[in-house]
Amino acid sequence: MKNIFILLISLFYISACAQSEIDSSIINKKGTTVSARFNSPKGFERPIYKANSFEAYLNNFELFPFGTQVKYFNGFPKINQQVAASVLKIDIGKKDLQQCADAVMRLRAEYLFAQKKYQQIHFNFTNGFNASYEKWAQGYRIKVNGNTVNWVKTKTIDYSYATFKQYLEIVFTYAGTLSLSKELIPVSIDSIQVGDVFIKGGSPGHAVMVMDVAKNKKTGKRVFMLAQSYMPAQNIHILVNENNKSISPWYELSMGETLHTPEWTFQYNDLKRFK
Repeated sequence: MKNIFILLISLFYISACAQSEIDSSIINKKGTTVSARFNSPKGFERPIYKANSFEAYLNNFELFPFGTQVKYFNGFPKINQQVAASVLKIDIGKKDLQQCADAVMRLRAEYLFAQKKYQQIHFNFTNGFNASYEKWAQGYRIKVNGNTVNWVKTKTIDYSYATFKQYLEIVFTYAGTLSLSKELIPVSIDSIQVGDVFIKGGSPGHAVMVMDVAKNKKTGKRVFMLAQSYMPAQNIHILVNENNKSISPWYELSMGETLHTPEWTFQYNDLKRFK
């Protein structure tokens, strides 16, 4: 009964709040990747990224067809569809785990896994325990007893994608914005680049990933694009810019030190980077 009630409310809001329109000079509805679907604003150009770099991976991330709804892990549509410009083509999982910081860790881990950089896949739990994917793949499993966490050898060596997904589920369970914010390196907003993360650690906290950046050659001004998951766990989606619809889903660095996104407000000094 509760799920039916949630579904009815969701459908009501979705019918009342259709997805925001994006300027036709920016949107290419037939584009299948981040860079192909969204043109840079007039006068702005994207950098050329090295092949196999994290920047190129995110910039060319595949998207579901334009107009695809954001859905929760249970299959119900997100109540506020207006915050999403497009949906990244990546699964959510069937549990309420892949929320905001989890989505950031997922994108980073997926890139490293695809590059077979297994040693670089590691995230800290909230209590500081370092959960290494390579150790997991070597057959060790994580035993949690209260605030005590240990590795226990229970499996054979397995670097399969299925085992990788099992590892991520454990990470999502015991890591979050608080732990991830401590792992990342603070960077100046003036050096913002693809792969950076706006993050506020806490309960609640939030995190969004910088998916794209473009620069105006004449003025030096930069714009950027953001993606998030949220609570409850839901599809990772490109965020619209509600404050400047003429360049949405791009965001610009404005006067002051505050970044307003549809479901969270960050400070510019919340920008951090993976080591």
